[in-house]
Amino acid sequence: MTLSVHQLVEHTFRLEYGRVLAVLISQFGDFTLAEDAVQDALVIALEQWQAEGVPANPGAWITAIAQRRAISRLRRHQTAQRNQGRLVEPTENEDEPEEREDEMNAIPDERLKLMFTCCHPSLAQDAQVALTLRTLGGLSTVEIARAFLVPVATMAQRLARAKNKIRDAGIPYRIPPAHLIVERLDALLTVIYLIFNEGYTATSGETLIRQDLCREAIRLARVLVDLLPPSPISAEARGLLALLLLHDSRRAARVNAAGELVVLEHQDRGQWHTAQIDEGTAILEHALSMQRPGPYQVQAAISALHAQAASAAATDWSQIAALYGVLLTMIPSPVIEVNRAVAVAMAESPQAGLRLLLPLDDEMREYFPYHAAHADLLRRSQQREAAADAYQRALELCQNALERAYLQRCLNEMNGE
Repeated sequence: MTLSVHQLVEHTFRLEYGRVLAVLISQFGDFTLAEDAVQDALVIALEQWQAEGVPANPGAWITAIAQRRAISRLRRHQTAQRNQGRLVEPTENEDEPEEREDEMNAIPDERLKLMFTCCHPSLAQDAQVALTLRTLGGLSTVEIARAFLVPVATMAQRLARAKNKIRDAGIPYRIPPAHLIVERLDALLTVIYLIFNEGYTATSGETLIRQDLCREAIRLARVLVDLLPPSPISAEARGLLALLLLHDSRRAARVNAAGELVVLEHQDRGQWHTAQIDEGTAILEHALSMQRPGPYQVQAAISALHAQAASAAATDWSQIAALYGVLLTMIPSPVIEVNRAVAVAMAESPQAGLRLLLPLDDEMREYFPYHAAHADLLRRSQQREAAADAYQRALELCQNALERAYLQRCLNEMNGE
């Protein structure tokens, strides 16, 4: 399907947003100015690309325009003299897209610097994660609010406060010394994990997978592993990288030729990416050898068990259920309890899973995967009417088009349609 210019502009900005924003914040030291300038570039792209066509190097074009708009905004507000030391005037390279693209590719640390700035310990961790998702991942405020299960207005205020604190406190834009990295590591790992999750199963929209976010999360995880010292401190970062690679190895099998969601049980395992599975497994084994276990390593071990099974029936569900039990001791969470209940259902019986799932009903009332899991276990235990009710509730809460279509097919089956 041919994309319209509007769709192409939107796709390009999704892909380039984090990189362009990091470059501008590096040059001007102002989150708001950088974001406004990128939005200016978006408006200009919608006008010019329609009339003149898409440039050969969209990322270079967006960066050059956004830089000029940032300088223009500074001058209009009569702050050019005060900010002269931070201004970067457009150079001839900005008229040479190939040269500008090479320059952008040569500075991957700009995004990592921005991530460490967003994850400064003076910010609350939820603000660290939200701000990094906004700036590095390019997620909208609406998408981040959904990821955190909070109102959009609340998330907008959280983002504004975080940016203001960075500005007012003069938080440095740099990669900290190695001995200070550890105190920001938990937030960094959470950020990368959430960016990947949003890419792997988009909270809303017409597509299930946003490959740009998956790739960006894996890239950031690799950079972080390379940056950390090769000691037990890096075990969880390696565990996260292994987890992302193992999850991403199944990406091609998650949607069939008709564009429909395919759940893990019915996926064509021949489409799973063997090289990613091998790499992820090797990284996990390295992480585990450091003998500093953590939740990302446990989740990667669960994913590795799925990857190693020749079929859904051959999956070691008992071991997976046991690993979810270990994970619960590390990070008690009703979401993990839902996953453990499903694993127990597969290892023992649907009824055993339901006994673990039902006590979570009040706490998980607004969490659609809970209702989807509940419906599936009811279906497996031949409680069709109750399963239909659970599928209906999941449909009411789900915002992704492909997931909704899958749930609707399940509901129709329960209703005999």
